[in-house]
Amino acid sequence: MPPIRTWTMDDFRLDPSRPLYEQFVEQIRAMIAKGELEPGTRLPSVRETAASLRVNPTTVMKTYQELERLSLIVTYRGQGTFVTEEEEAIRRSRKELAVAAVRQMEETAKSIGLTLEQLWALAREKE
Repeated sequence: MPPIRTWTMDDFRLDPSRPLYEQFVEQIRAMIAKGELEPGTRLPSVRETAASLRVNPTTVMKTYQELERLSLIVTYRGQGTFVTEEEEAIRRSRKELAVAAVRQMEETAKSIGLTLEQLWALAREKE
């Protein structure tokens, strides 16, 4: 049986102005994309996660539901919740994260009057 991943609040960077479940989804999604949570890793139950993070179980349930909707985790009745072993789902999620990051960089570049290429070149310049 795969090891169970346990969470603490130290595993997350939280912004009080945004819904917790959205932040948990984003950060767990990034952990999966980076390989920190390997395919087949068992996640703690909703109750265990809520207790360790000191949040409402509904928050954790919404987090897990969204990750399941994204095909990044799967729940088997009576066995638990696991990171998907479907490589295509992980690749698709990684690509979506990359596209979103590039869009954000493009917006930043535009806000200071640069193209993405100019922003990149400026950032790469040595002092």
